[in-house]
Amino acid sequence: MAVNAKKVAVYVLVVFVAYVIITDPEGAADYVQIGFQGISDAAQALGDFATWVADGGK
Repeated sequence: MAVNAKKVAVYVLVVFVAYVIITDPEGAADYVQIGFQGISDAAQALGDFATWVADGGK
């Protein structure tokens, strides 16, 4: 039963994403840009933390 629910959830998500892309491509591009900016910021923060740890936490 849980596998079927997961398949339905993935299907609904794919349909929703396709709908957003088709109806508002500029908005969808903005969402993608926001997502990649968030990933970039997270990677930068992890790099800063790793540098801080490598420097002895000073």
